[in-house]
Amino acid sequence: METLTIGDFAARSGVAPSALRYYEREGLIRSTRTTGNQRRYERSELRRVAFIRIAQQVGVSLDEIRAALAELPENRTPTRADWAHLSDRWRHRLDEKILLMQRLRDDLTGCIGCGCLSLHRCKLINPDDTLAADGTGPRVLLRPA
Repeated sequence: METLTIGDFAARSGVAPSALRYYEREGLIRSTRTTGNQRRYERSELRRVAFIRIAQQVGVSLDEIRAALAELPENRTPTRADWAHLSDRWRHRLDEKILLMQRLRDDLTGCIGCGCLSLHRCKLINPDDTLAADGTGPRVLLRPA
């Protein structure tokens, strides 16, 4: 089985060697060691790194990523079904983030849902700060869909 040096693995994965060492210390990826104590990575670890990077981009914590990856079989390359199972658990969170981003895109120029950046408009949408009874922060944009 062909393995990759940390330099080759970093180049192929797009992740700095320091980040790869960190991921390994955190138990997110694995390597073997040569007799000279150099790290070697199996190609299947590239899928784990890609998963980690994407999950981080959508706001999944490393603890959640670690828990998800811990469910994967240790001795085989993860299958498409494995990845589908892992990503399904975050689908609702992604849908909520997409909705929030769409609301921000559509409403940001006029109002931040009463955070409040538009005092003149809020006199119409939120007279006498009635939304304060619902709680703090941008109540309109952060309310459930």
